[in-house]
Amino acid sequence: MTNKTIAKTIGRRSLIAGAVAVPLAAPMLARHGWAQSTYPNKQVRVVVPFAPGGTTDLLGRIASAHLQEVWGQTFVVDNKSGAGGNVGAEIVAKSPADGYTLLLGTVGTAVTNQFLYKNMPYDGVKSFAPVALFGEVANVLAVHPDMPVKTAKEYVEYCKKQGPNKVSFGSPAIGGTGHLAMEYFQSLGGFKVEHVVYRGSSLVLKDLLAGHIPSTMDNLPPYLPHIQSGTLRALGVSSGKRWFALPDTPTIAEQGFAGFDAAPWWYVAAPAGTPPEIVKKLSDELVKASKQPDVIKKIRDAGAAELGGSSEDLAKHMQNEYVKWKKVVEAAKLEPQ
Repeated sequence: MTNKTIAKTIGRRSLIAGAVAVPLAAPMLARHGWAQSTYPNKQVRVVVPFAPGGTTDLLGRIASAHLQEVWGQTFVVDNKSGAGGNVGAEIVAKSPADGYTLLLGTVGTAVTNQFLYKNMPYDGVKSFAPVALFGEVANVLAVHPDMPVKTAKEYVEYCKKQGPNKVSFGSPAIGGTGHLAMEYFQSLGGFKVEHVVYRGSSLVLKDLLAGHIPSTMDNLPPYLPHIQSGTLRALGVSSGKRWFALPDTPTIAEQGFAGFDAAPWWYVAAPAGTPPEIVKKLSDELVKASKQPDVIKKIRDAGAAELGGSSEDLAKHMQNEYVKWKKVVEAAKLEPQ
C-alpha cells in the first residue's frame, strides 16, 4: 500500500469515527454549555396569553424585540387569549422543552388562576421552568372627587361608617387583579364594600367619571390622565413602593396597612424540563435588559415598571405570591369558575 493510499484510508476512518463520536458526545457537550452557546439557532415563539394592544402584549413585544436584537434570531409574538390567560399558558406548558416556545405570563397564569378556575389544564409552578421577572404595574385606589375622602385611611373609615356593602367599587373582572387587591385591602382594613363588575376598565372609568360608582381599584394606566387633571382623586397605589408616574401619591402600605403589596406582575417562562443552560442564558439576558435605559423607557411608556428578577428570584416570588393570594381568595370565599 502506498503512502498516498494509507493517508486516504486514515482520512476516511477519521470521518467515520467523528460521525459516530458527535452523537455520543452531544450530552456531554450540552452539559458543558454547548447547547447554551448555540441557542437560539432558529425562530423562537413567544406566546402572549392575551389579545394584542394590552400591557401583557406590549411587554411581550419589548422582551422579544430585545432578545431578537441581541441574538440575531427571530422572536415571534403569538397572541393566544382566553380563560384569563389559561389558553396561551397551556400551549406553552405542553410544548417541547427546548427553549423555542416561551410564555410572557401574568400573576394570573402563574398563581391566582389556580384558585379561580376549575379543572386547570396546567400547574402554574410545576408545568414551567421560571426564566425571569420582567415588569409590574400598580393598581390604584381612585375615587370620584365628590367622595369626602383624601387618603386610603379616610376611605376605610368612611366605608366603615356607612356600613358593610354600602359603598361600592368597580373593577373589570371577578378574580382580576383589581378585585383581588381590594379583597386584600378589605381583609387588612376590616371593612366591606360592594363589588360592581364591568366588562373592561374603560367601562369602569366611564362610570367613575360620571359619578355612578364612587371608587375603583384597578390598573393605574387608564386612570392616570384623569388623576393628573384632577377629574379623579388617587388615594393610594398598591405597589410596594411609590409609583414613578405618581410620586406624590403614597402607597397603601405606608398609610397604615403594613405589608400591603398588590402590584400585578409579568414574567417569562419556558416549559418544564427546558435545559438549565438555556434557561440561564435567557434569564441573564432579560435581567441585563431590565437595566438598560432604552428598555426601561419602553417598559415605562407601556405604563409598567421594570423588575429584572432572575430565574431564582422568580421562583421565590411565585412561592410567596402563592401563599398570599391563596389566603386572600379563601378569605373572600371566591368560588372557582
